[in-house]
Amino acid sequence: MKNIKMKSENLNFYYGDFKALKDINLTFPERKVTALIGPSGCGKSTYLRCFNRMNDLIKGIRVEGGIFLDDQEIHDSKLDVVELRRRVGMVFQKPNPFPKTIYENIAYAPRIHGLVSKGSEMDDLVEGSLRKAGLWEEVKDRLRSQATELSGGQQQRLCIARALAMEPEVLLMDEPASALDPIATQKIEELIYELKERLTVIIVTHNMQQAARVSDYTAFFYMGELIEVGDTSTIFTNPTVKKTEDYITGRFG
Repeated sequence: MKNIKMKSENLNFYYGDFKALKDINLTFPERKVTALIGPSGCGKSTYLRCFNRMNDLIKGIRVEGGIFLDDQEIHDSKLDVVELRRRVGMVFQKPNPFPKTIYENIAYAPRIHGLVSKGSEMDDLVEGSLRKAGLWEEVKDRLRSQATELSGGQQQRLCIARALAMEPEVLLMDEPASALDPIATQKIEELIYELKERLTVIIVTHNMQQAARVSDYTAFFYMGELIEVGDTSTIFTNPTVKKTEDYITGRFG
């Protein structure tokens, strides 16, 4: 039996009266990549943001059912949401570096959270995080430059390094390469493949080829429902539900 890192049980999610997610039961094995696929507006990103409670910031939302990190329900009143978001990091669709230096982008959150003091310990953390994100060799001579001077692909890898600096156990990625050129996309995909040696990755993507390349498991969403989930090779070569096959082969979407 694989170790389950996160899971949702009978999850329903509402924006006001609109039910965006309907009875989602899904598990995420530890140190594996799970891709969430489906047409625009089907609930993928809403579902992803449930796992670090980013949706809490939206007025009028309601959640029913359970979401668990290891065996702890993440809506438990004893759970510290700040600590949850440290353990469950997030990378957004568009790179969003802080308007600070490359160094400070990595150092800022660990310093605030008291994870590392300044000096050589922080230098090591910054270097280690940039290495994990495959960016160190490209930026090691300009750590004091503004992060906004980097290319789009470099900015996205910096945002991944920033998330990794908090030593998360799970990394949520919401279409992390959709705004990037093919070469930058390839680097992000290679990085995702390497990251699963250390942590659990959940990625939303519209790119079927990308899902096939980077993920171990794939879950297909349609109109707020989980239609089918399985290991990626099976989902893409022999899906059991016709709607899944129709989507993957481009008949709709």
